[in-house]
Amino acid sequence: MNARLAPGDQAPDFTLPDDSGNEITLSDLRGRKVIVYFYPAAMTPGCATQACDFTKNEQDLDAEGYTVLGISPDSPEKIATFRSQDSLTVTLLSNPERDVLKAWGAFGEKKLYGKVVEGVIRSTFVVGEDGSIEVAQYNVKATGHVAKLRRDLGMAPIDA
Repeated sequence: MNARLAPGDQAPDFTLPDDSGNEITLSDLRGRKVIVYFYPAAMTPGCATQACDFTKNEQDLDAEGYTVLGISPDSPEKIATFRSQDSLTVTLLSNPERDVLKAWGAFGEKKLYGKVVEGVIRSTFVVGEDGSIEVAQYNVKATGHVAKLRRDLGMAPIDA
């Protein structure tokens, strides 16, 4: 099991490609709050629900000073198809090597349908303007997660 991050820890830096091949580096976003979420696989029901939810909330989150980055082990090509298929606007990054997922404790043993398997642990983090972890949430549920995160961040609820 990879070590899990906790509030106060320094966020592990990364540089990953998005679906267009542009490289995004976390430390380049210093001075802004960043929501980093890890999801298992593009174009699956739960991941689509979560990505659509972040897309729906992206303008409000941006207005509050948050940038959203979603990371999965999918290829940039698969992420591009996912973005197009679900009209996603949030930044999605590719980590097929899973090194970033592991560094953040978002890859390892988990229970899936009662069996222990190794895979992506659906997780969400809030990185502060100084690069430290402010919120670390593991094993989050795809449905309703963004609403819960908004509450945790002290943001007003949105109408469904």
